[in-house]
This record gives sequence, C-alpha cells and structure tokens, in this order.
Amino acid sequence: MATPSFRSFLSSATVRAALAPMVVVAGFATLPALAAAPAASVFNIDPVHSAATFEIDHLVVSTVSGKLTGITGSIRLDPASPAKSSVEVSIDASTINTDFAARDKHLKSPDFFDVAKFPTITFKSSAVTEAAKGQYNVTGTLTMHGVSNTIVIPISQKGPAPGMQPGTLVAGFKGSVKLKRSDYGIKTMIGPIGDETTIALTIEADAPETK
Repeated sequence: MATPSFRSFLSSATVRAALAPMVVVAGFATLPALAAAPAASVFNIDPVHSAATFEIDHLVVSTVSGKLTGITGSIRLDPASPAKSSVEVSIDASTINTDFAARDKHLKSPDFFDVAKFPTITFKSSAVTEAAKGQYNVTGTLTMHGVSNTIVIPISQKGPAPGMQPGTLVAGFKGSVKLKRSDYGIKTMIGPIGDETTIALTIEADAPETK
C-alpha cells in the first residue's frame, strides 16, 4: 500500500479542519476566514502596526522618503450604513523619521513641523461615502502645523478577521493622499525641497468581538 505524500496529507479534509484556527509560519495554514462585523464596531488603532509614510522631491532629481508613527485614534465602522462610519486619528509629529538624525532634527524644528509648538497632526472625518465594496472616500479636517484644511482620503478596507487575542476582531485600512506642505504653512526651502508630498497610510485596528 502506497504511503500518502505529505502534500496530500495536508490537503485532506480532516487536517484542513484541524489547522483552520491556527497560524502556521511555514505557510501550510492561514488565518481563519474573514469574520462578520457587528452592525457597527469601534476599532481602536494599533500604533505598533500603523504608520504614515511619505515621499517628497529633493533637488528636483531625487526623492526622500520617511514615516510618522505614534498613530492613535478610532474608526467607527458601520458596514450596514457606511455614512454612519467615522474616523478620528492623532499622529505624534515628533516620530518623524527619515533615517538621518540631522535631517530629522531639522524637520522637527521651527523651520518645518515645529513639533515643540505643534506636537500632533490630527484628522477628524466629517463624511464617509462608499465607493465600492470595501472602498470608501473619507472627507474630513486635517490639522497640521496649526493649520486646518478639508481633504478627501480614498480608503480601502480588509477584514474584519479574528484577532490574535481571543474575542477580538482586527481590520486593516490603507489610503493615499497628496498634500502641499505650503497649504499648512510649512514653506522653508520650497524649490530645493518639493512642495507636494504623497502620504500613504497603513492602519491596523482592533475591536472586541460581539456575538
């Protein structure tokens, strides 16, 4: 009698059922299927797994990239009525990091972000519209460097799925927006350093699972 291969063993219904709740690093099993969220859930942002990355032109010919961490806040997700969803985010401006200490120190100074005077960057939504399943346009007020402007951020959502901790749900959100720093009063060295910057948001957030 032939011995079944390891691959066929893993593909058997019994083994698949046994591995379904597990995360196996070798890749033989994956996270469980996406979970259904309640009618409305408040997801708290996980700062350890969230960041805002940016790119800006340098001397016309190249690009400098960096990121801001220290992201906190909440996302109220209402799948049944997306217009009732909302977002409130705060970013610690002092976490700016371009992997060059001298440049980071300059960016935190009054020439740029002036983090001693303006320690946080905030966003608070005023409207959420569904563009497609799992995709939203989030309109809100971005306040940076003491200046507030209305912007629209296209957001895509993944999840919710079971979280790492029992009884929790986790959801992921990604978005990208282009801003002019001069619109927020940050005008030092425009020319050698670009005015327009592209910001990409990667957010992970969790909520208690309700049954």
